[in-house]
Amino acid sequence: MGRSLKIDSPEAFVAAFNVSRETISRLETYASLLQRWSHVKDLVAPGTLDEVWSRHFADSAQLLDLAPDARVWLDLGSGAGFPGMVVAILLAGRDGVRVHLVESNARKCAFLKDVARQTGAPVDLYPQRIQTIATQDRLARIDVVTARALAPLGDLLELAAPFFRSETVGLFLKGRTAADEVRDAGTRWHFEAELHQSLTDSEARIVAIRNLKPRGRS
Repeated sequence: MGRSLKIDSPEAFVAAFNVSRETISRLETYASLLQRWSHVKDLVAPGTLDEVWSRHFADSAQLLDLAPDARVWLDLGSGAGFPGMVVAILLAGRDGVRVHLVESNARKCAFLKDVARQTGAPVDLYPQRIQTIATQDRLARIDVVTARALAPLGDLLELAAPFFRSETVGLFLKGRTAADEVRDAGTRWHFEAELHQSLTDSEARIVAIRNLKPRGRS
């Protein structure tokens, strides 16, 4: 089992991900807003606010290395914006980048809108349930589908499947039961799966899913 990186400050984040000073400034604005909005119920677990650079920012940022050329991302159940908003901030300024954030909770959407306004992140917000947006034309071409702490993998693939094309990859942040979830999901879905160790938690995994199809369909 590998060791997790200690990323507990803006300086450590720069060292780990080689981002610009402008990007760090945007993330610092994000962190400040997260503290200010912490009264919003269930935005994030209160105990993680002091570990935002590792538990939230670095945890999200590590996905970029698994899809370095992706431009259009879809984050399901975005919550406080992890990983989708962090991905958007790190990709800001690149041609063709758009990150779609789906979050049905109105208070969390208000927070995400504030973050987007103050950081200039290239995001589109969808204050709807995931099941209601699958037919929207602007979501017809998705490079990467992401989610964190949303649902067991089998149920998550049910939500993500309408957005998958042959080139789409799903990157799902999972805990120590990731391998079990992959096995269980395989009873309902055909897919190719890779498990990547998290940089921020030695027991966590990123599940990469490709070529997703329901069982019973060729």
